[in-house]
Amino acid sequence: MSDKDFEQIYNEYRKQSDLPVNEEQGESTDKDEIVAVRKNDDGDIIAFKTASGRELDYVTALDEAKAGKLNHVDVFHKYGRDIIRSEPDGIKENNLDNLPLF
Repeated sequence: MSDKDFEQIYNEYRKQSDLPVNEEQGESTDKDEIVAVRKNDDGDIIAFKTASGRELDYVTALDEAKAGKLNHVDVFHKYGRDIIRSEPDGIKENNLDNLPLF
């Protein structure tokens, strides 16, 4: 295995983003954040409320997440469709399923 400078490679990768970043928090300063969810009777998340007060249906939130407009969420493909999930950071309290209801 060759000696690669993984730290340097990662830092170069991070520089590719041209969004302003708040270095203390590690997040973009121009993105919104999901702070609450709405669930249906089956417990499925069907809508999201953001820190700025916007209420987003699932499809709109999915589109914004894909466009990089929401902090702390990822989009992945499962069950034959795209799904929004919180970034895997090991903190259960900020998982979408554990956020307050609105």
